[in-house]
Amino acid sequence: MSQYVSRLGGSISGRIAAARSTRHEPPRLRLPAVGHSRKPRRVAMLSVHTSPLHQPGTGDAGGMNVYIVELAKRLAAINIEVEIFTRATTGGLPPRVELAPGVLVRHVDAGPYEGLAKEELPAQLCAFTHGVMQAWAGHRPGYYDLVHSHYWLSGHVGWLAAERWGVPLVHAMHTMAKVKNAALAEGDTPEPAARVIGETQIVRAADRLIANTAEEADELVRHYEADPGKVAVVHPGVNLDRFTVGDGRAAARARLGLPQDAVIPLFAGRIQPLKAPDILLRAVAELVDRDPSLRARLFVPVVGGPSGSGLAKPEGLQKLAAKLGIADVVHFHPPVAQDRLADWFRAASVLVMPSYNESFGLVAIEAQATGTPVLAAEVGGLPVAVNDGVTGILVPGHDPVDYARELRRFLDEPSLTDRMGAEAARHAQFFGWDTAASGTADVYTAAMHDHRRRVRSHHG
Repeated sequence: MSQYVSRLGGSISGRIAAARSTRHEPPRLRLPAVGHSRKPRRVAMLSVHTSPLHQPGTGDAGGMNVYIVELAKRLAAINIEVEIFTRATTGGLPPRVELAPGVLVRHVDAGPYEGLAKEELPAQLCAFTHGVMQAWAGHRPGYYDLVHSHYWLSGHVGWLAAERWGVPLVHAMHTMAKVKNAALAEGDTPEPAARVIGETQIVRAADRLIANTAEEADELVRHYEADPGKVAVVHPGVNLDRFTVGDGRAAARARLGLPQDAVIPLFAGRIQPLKAPDILLRAVAELVDRDPSLRARLFVPVVGGPSGSGLAKPEGLQKLAAKLGIADVVHFHPPVAQDRLADWFRAASVLVMPSYNESFGLVAIEAQATGTPVLAAEVGGLPVAVNDGVTGILVPGHDPVDYARELRRFLDEPSLTDRMGAEAARHAQFFGWDTAASGTADVYTAAMHDHRRRVRSHHG
């Protein structure tokens, strides 16, 4: 599903409309012919603030971790070696860990191991860059063909590394300060001006920018004046070997000890205002207030740990459940490994994602791959991830009453979960990681071709 957004200017918006009108399979855009260009042999991938070895759903680990791990493995499978540089967050870590054949994780010492918030990391970028340069100094010239940085903090290190090594920089934003600040949850902390400036610099410096969706590509052009010719759209994938329908909903509920006859709206993700788990709780309270008999039929799991601005009030959601009078209905579980998460998805009647912003919303595809529909906010990449009215339901805005109304449908129509779930499992098949890796490799090839041509013309 690799897509290439060429020099379209304002017409990217038209592509979003096209993607939404045929959400089940977004339109494909072709890469330009790049002659005899070769794909890279080895890529330096940068993930400063979160390690691919960390458990998703806790701290700053989330969809981006899954993205980096899965993409790196699939790139290695098509003979592109990947070395992932990440900040060491505990002492005594080995400097190098083989994640998979052809994928190496390098731990870089930069700042104190424990207790350093993401917001404090800009001060450690110099130390991190030093660590990356030290690793590079031990190799022959031309060891890395390309730098692929993830998130703006890594982008700054990538910018310097790519310049120093004479190779192209490919950058993936994952989230953008200007977009997040335009859709803040009530009382949430806006992203600082330093991040906006940093992101603007990276957009200008990168040879290619990878966006998850056409909408994100449009936001890069609109908010950051990105050159449309440098923006490529590659949808993230889902591990279709792990996230499967498997032996079905009843078996998954039995394994997890969940009630067989309950309606189970699941929240899975980092607990922070941006992800809006409170909206699910308020919607459930609305349902129970209107019809107390529903209390016995609802079982609401919240699977995940506090993160970001949610760390300031780690017990905030539990207190909200008590205040709303639904503490007996809501069940909190710490983050779980991916295989266990697949069972939670299978067990659910519907995954609920009321987020204020999602660059893509990987869990939406993961849940659908297990045969579970998604009830989500109509934001960011979710209109691409969810086929509205077919594989799930998209809600404009964040009013708990609207979510309560849609949840009521799953209570009133027991067949809705199975009907939408069957379509969801089919829809998810379009989002394999092999397709994402192939699309990313195409972007790498184009970036290297343009970079070599620019160097030749500069020297000519």
